[in-house]
Amino acid sequence: MLNHIDEGQGPATLFVHGVGTSSYLWRNVIAELRGERRCIALDLPVHGGSPVTDDLTLPGLAETLAEFCDDLNLDQVDLVANDTGGAVAQIFAVRHPDRLRSLTLTNCDVHDNTPPEAFRPTVELAEKGELAPLVEALIQNPHLIGQSVYGEGYERIDDPEALVEAYLRPMFAKPGGGRAFERLLAGIDAKEMVAIESQLTVLAVPTLVVWGTGDVFFGVEWARWLRDTIPGVREVVEIDGGRLFFPDERAAELVPHLRRFWG
Repeated sequence: MLNHIDEGQGPATLFVHGVGTSSYLWRNVIAELRGERRCIALDLPVHGGSPVTDDLTLPGLAETLAEFCDDLNLDQVDLVANDTGGAVAQIFAVRHPDRLRSLTLTNCDVHDNTPPEAFRPTVELAEKGELAPLVEALIQNPHLIGQSVYGEGYERIDDPEALVEAYLRPMFAKPGGGRAFERLLAGIDAKEMVAIESQLTVLAVPTLVVWGTGDVFFGVEWARWLRDTIPGVREVVEIDGGRLFFPDERAAELVPHLRRFWG
């Protein structure tokens, strides 16, 4: 069983984060919704309190997500995903559309923008086995986190130590966690996303796209690509100036759109 948060009662809503974060990303969204919904946010393998698993490819993570739903007896969910979690969610959606009441995608990997160009230097470090030592140094010096890719993903970082404790330390505290994280990043491959394009063109699951316009990793053109590709897309909402991690720092702007869409 993957580590997860499970709060509130009502229709089950499943939140999926991306690489290098955890269920902590969704805490502010959950705080606003737990009075009306059952809010479940998992830690993907390697991340947070979840163990390392063998298959860390995007399809492998999508099947891990399906197994997680089985473990919790979740027949159908409203799935909300961010970053690499959005890639996992798209693969999950085309493989298991019957398990979704709805799908919401925020800034995430799409088609051949996987991984995005701005993130490729980090992936290249992982491929060389040079990323783990750098992250270990970052854990010892949280004040430097704003100079890392997190500094590009957040509009502002008020508490760098909180991010290190929620995102980085749990991964690197587990045996083999650093190397597994490198393996996960090195295994992100656009071919897995390009391969599902034809299935996305017939995906009828009601879909909402909410996109921060200030993101250097996932430009708003990818939100429009999703709109033009997935027939189930009902609306594209743009969060002016929002960056990759806007679901964390601008949750109050995301939640009303979720409520309206679900309603």
